[in-house]
Order: sequence, then C-alpha cells, then structure tokens
Amino acid sequence: VQLQACGGGLVQAGGSLRLSCAASGRTFSNYHMGWFRQAPGKERMFVTAISRSGGSTLYADSVKGRFTISRDNAKNTVYLQMNSLKPEDTAFYYCAAGLYYNGDPQRYNYWGQGTQVTVSS
Repeated sequence: VQLQACGGGLVQAGGSLRLSCAASGRTFSNYHMGWFRQAPGKERMFVTAISRSGGSTLYADSVKGRFTISRDNAKNTVYLQMNSLKPEDTAFYYCAAGLYYNGDPQRYNYWGQGTQVTVSS
C-alpha cells in the first residue's frame, strides 16, 4: 500500500485542520488505519486508529474530544479532523496501514511520508 498524506499547515491555537491520507496499490478496506505524530527530538506517538470498516476507533487521551478519525473506503482515503488545536499538537503527522487494530506503530506495515502541522500560540 502506498500512502500519501496531505492537509498540514500552520494554524493558530484553537483552530482546525483536516488531514487526508490517500491509499493506492492494495485493497484499502483490508487494512486498519492509524495516525501517528512525531515532534522534533521525540519518538513517534500514537494519535488515533480506525478499523477496516470504520466501525471502531481508538484515540490517545491527549486528543480525545478534539480529533476525529474517519475513512471512506470507496475513496481509499482516511481523514483526521483536528479541532481546538494546541501548540503541543505541533508535529509531523503520519498515516499508516496495518493488519492489526491497535496503537503500536511497530504493528503497522505501511507508512505515508508525513505532513507538518504547526500550531502557533
């Protein structure tokens, strides 16, 4: 699976961004999808995941109630709606595809190139 993420940018605290991740190459609906983020000098952290059908979702405590993951299997795309953004949300955001529905980055097989999100205070 090839993954292409986009939608990052610079936003003020309290603002919103919507990330998209388009998949190609294999059957998108066979894979659980996740979003992870990595700030400078820090390890890659789990943000959210969605099951193959879209019927189940997981969120890191730090983003619960502010971020929403969704997917459109007809369009081979997963989305991350980010609201009420905080400066601490600043990071590179990566989408990933895997066969296991979880928050462990090591269990994901395919990764997109990442998109930068910067939240100014």
